[in-house]
Amino acid sequence: MKTSDVPEGRRRQWRADRALRPAMRSPGRPDPSRVVQRQFWRLIATGVTTVEASLAVGVSWPVGARWFRHAGGMPPISLAEPTGRYLAFEEREEIAILRAMDKGVREIARALAR
Repeated sequence: MKTSDVPEGRRRQWRADRALRPAMRSPGRPDPSRVVQRQFWRLIATGVTTVEASLAVGVSWPVGARWFRHAGGMPPISLAEPTGRYLAFEEREEIAILRAMDKGVREIARALAR
């Protein structure tokens, strides 16, 4: 439908609707995991360049350069491995499988030895 075929009042309403609607933004690519970021910052600490560190952990060098620039050259996360207090991804998967099998909380804890 061409705008010349539509009465003036209707066209004005279309413009108003368009003006009030927020722009749809792309969510973009998800951030790499903390494991990847930790590996990147450990490599930086050994003295390699941001380009070498980014390519070694599997991200593009502009992403690595941006991480370095935004953090001011200092790691924004702790480089220490998470303690046993937190569940690993594999443990979370195991919990999901056991929950799907209608296992109880205590039975899951015994299976995971936690």
